[in-house]
Amino acid sequence: MKWIITALICLTSSINSMAIAAETKHPNIIYIIGDGMGPAYTTAYRYFADNPATKTVESTIFDQLLTGMASTYPDDDTYVTDSAAAATALATGTKSYNGAIAMDHEKQHLTTLFEHAKAAHFNTGVVVTSQINHATPASFLSHNESRRNYDDIADSYIHNTVKGRQIADLMFGGGQQYFIRPNRNLVQEFNNLDYQYQSDINDLHKFTRLPALGLFAAKGLPPALGSEHPTRLNQMTHKALQLLTQEKTPFVLLIEASQIDWCGHSNDISCAMAEMDDLAATVTQVKQYIDKHPNTLMVMTADHSTGGLTLGSQNKYLWQGPILKQVKLMPAALAEMMQKQPDHAYQIWHNNTGIKLTDIAQASLTKLSAEPDPELLTHFIKTKIDQATLTGWTTKGHTAIDVQVFAYGVEADKFSGHMTNSDIAQRLFKLVQ
Repeated sequence: MKWIITALICLTSSINSMAIAAETKHPNIIYIIGDGMGPAYTTAYRYFADNPATKTVESTIFDQLLTGMASTYPDDDTYVTDSAAAATALATGTKSYNGAIAMDHEKQHLTTLFEHAKAAHFNTGVVVTSQINHATPASFLSHNESRRNYDDIADSYIHNTVKGRQIADLMFGGGQQYFIRPNRNLVQEFNNLDYQYQSDINDLHKFTRLPALGLFAAKGLPPALGSEHPTRLNQMTHKALQLLTQEKTPFVLLIEASQIDWCGHSNDISCAMAEMDDLAATVTQVKQYIDKHPNTLMVMTADHSTGGLTLGSQNKYLWQGPILKQVKLMPAALAEMMQKQPDHAYQIWHNNTGIKLTDIAQASLTKLSAEPDPELLTHFIKTKIDQATLTGWTTKGHTAIDVQVFAYGVEADKFSGHMTNSDIAQRLFKLVQ
């Protein structure tokens, strides 16, 4: 009888130990950055996506997951950050100067969340629509005094290791021209380190395990608008989650909707809404993943806002965002088509935007289509789309306004209220021990 009691005690202790282990298992972390995505972008997306058949304006996935706001100022007196300083704060928990890649003012390395995670035996992954050595992913994987040192940053993805392992087990995005150069073939070096490699996004299904490297464009991926793969961020995220999950190891995954920022710099609202649509699909997928894998945390924010986007212009109390659903191609692509067929410029315009133009505007469109400078025509196209939708912009650069914070899953309550961008990283560091 005594041995039975002893066995039961041991069994109970074992079960309790297993329960405690399950409770204390490191959470997976999915860190999403909408580059340039200030509050006006998520607001615009709400009205862009609104169902006109209903009186109520439907909430979006962004509305559903909003938990707080963050300030983005860099470590100087400008108040306006660039992507590198913002990403450094979001990756290391320490603010630095504009242009810094995980370095402080003294050019000393700052430990990144990915380096911390790798030391704690996490797997790590990066999914971006820019080149993978652009400012945001670089600030998680590298250290450099300038974001412009693209080749050096790419090289560091081989050399920067923790416990003999590269910092990222998975990297999906663009950047072929930086990784296959006349003086060095980094792709071959990654192959030698047992990374699976694909150069065509149509071959995502060929990835079967980690480590994995996918470079799907020379630089950034094609924009979502008019693309063969309008939800390419969502596609890459799906494969990344599949590969990371099958490892049965906690992971940190960085996802960046990189090109919202590029649309903002270009003051291109149709481009921006297409990128937001891809991000919305991605966040929806991540939420569904967390519902099935509850020991997972998603935190999303923006590094800054770009372009000074505003909804409503020309002193009219109106924004016509749903018109943007009719726009099928990027303005530059439209301009290229028109210049090939200047006599059919208006027909091309109408077929691809559905927006009517005055006789004077039609004449200007035809005239610009016959001229050699595509930039003038592209600018005209964007201006007419802005006028039709009553969209306004204040700058081609960044602004200092606060950005949103979104969270879902385990420990999401730690990301509510107002914080600064470095606070977000500091709170994530505590979850990776």
